[in-house]
Amino acid sequence: MSGVWVFKNGVVRLVENPGTETLDGGRQASNSGRRNKVLVHTPSNEVITSYSVLERKLLGLGWERYYNDPDLLQFHIRSTVHLISLPKDFTKFKSMHMYDIVVKNRNCFEVRDM
Repeated sequence: MSGVWVFKNGVVRLVENPGTETLDGGRQASNSGRRNKVLVHTPSNEVITSYSVLERKLLGLGWERYYNDPDLLQFHIRSTVHLISLPKDFTKFKSMHMYDIVVKNRNCFEVRDM
């Protein structure tokens, strides 16, 4: 992961887009040079554009879908402790979720700048 560590009010956090500044009231202003990230299935060089595409790729790798939490999309591989938890809404699919998938499927996915 890349970004800048910010220390504010006694809390340290990683800011993924250091060009994004917080304005008064919690709103954010971003630089026009900010890059968006995409998740790519490397064997097919296919950009993951929806959860249905991602689910097909994960099922093909042995992941199973969990239906326990109605607010999350969850996948698990039997005989491991690995769990992938994603927001139900694909528009809330962020780079931290992408990196989680990459770490748990090192040879099959990567995160790229758009």
